Amino acid sequence: MHLPFQTHLQQQLTEIREAGLYKKERVISSPQNVRIQVADGREVLNLCANNYLGLADHPEVIAAAHAALDRRGYGLASVRFICGTQDDHKELEQAISQFLGTEDTLLYSSCFDANGGLFETLLGPEDAVISDALNHASIIDGIRLCKATRYRYRNNDMADLAEQIRAATHKGSRFKLIATDGVFSMDGSVAHLREICDLAEANGALVMVDDSHAVGFIGKTGRGTAEQSGVLGRVDIITGTLGKALGGASGGYTSGRKEIIELLRQRSRPYLFSNTLAPSIVGASLKVLEILSKSTALRDRLEENTHYFRHEMNLRGFSILPGNHPIVPVMLGDAQLAQHFAEAMLARGVYVVGFFYPVVPAGQARIRMQISAAHSRDDLLFAAEACSAVKLELGI
Repeated sequence: MHLPFQTHLQQQLTEIREAGLYKKERVISSPQNVRIQVADGREVLNLCANNYLGLADHPEVIAAAHAALDRRGYGLASVRFICGTQDDHKELEQAISQFLGTEDTLLYSSCFDANGGLFETLLGPEDAVISDALNHASIIDGIRLCKATRYRYRNNDMADLAEQIRAATHKGSRFKLIATDGVFSMDGSVAHLREICDLAEANGALVMVDDSHAVGFIGKTGRGTAEQSGVLGRVDIITGTLGKALGGASGGYTSGRKEIIELLRQRSRPYLFSNTLAPSIVGASLKVLEILSKSTALRDRLEENTHYFRHEMNLRGFSILPGNHPIVPVMLGDAQLAQHFAEAMLARGVYVVGFFYPVVPAGQARIRMQISAAHSRDDLLFAAEACSAVKLELGI
């Protein structure tokens, strides 16, 4: 490596460490579950996984993955349009469309790819994309790839969104697309989709929602923020992941109007130039949707667990962003304090992680706890009591 460049990288890494912003990876030596084993052999309670419905280690889901592996093989060594489309891929796309109430669906290797391949395919320099300020990095990066004029509105601020729409209209934009997370992953807050759809329809705009932290458990039947907001059928594009509530492995999708999905099949670069989703993930995902379509028991249990844990944490005087989502952000402010809190929790048998810049804005460091349907009341009470003990220990 060129020495000056190597020195430059070393200086950047040193600055990251000195600022308390260096992110370390913990090693887990067990399957994902409510209780996991860390590298030193200890078993700890996991309170920071996206395993909202407890399906990451569900025996029926694992069995379905094994069956797909035996039936359709390990991998296809191809992209979809060459020789990478099996009947199971088409079945999963249809199943997602049926679950979400959309016209068609396209599978990607991740939701990051789904968002990365969306905007440049649909929008040109004559168009406008209007994005929430707290949107996920994948939406931000996807928008950067397209040539449309970019507008940004303050998080969930409908007056500012209306102002940005007026600005785009005044400029003479051909098409306008409003892009938002369904649930903002760092805060657990839900987008005001009804108002967004109302503004879009009044101003001839399209609506795109990344519902990665919602599909499977938000809404009465788990259809996501569109169901919860009463706007099923009014959202033009829904992107999401198979890597959170829907089994926790990997894979993503874009679902929506049939013409949009058809054009993405023809032009979306991450779809055209990335290997097809592995058969085992497809088979497991089909089983997940089957389970969720039969019963709301898991999302109901998650809702109960969320209310219980939030109540217990509020009783203990923690600063928690309000809401009803299983993302429970414990606000600490300082990055180093968040890391000390996480380490002290691990010493007490609870696995959590500190979140700090650049994952969240500077000065908004936190512990993002996440509740699962697989947690018991005893698990949640144990975690809340551990938080209280660490709060006292650190003098917070």
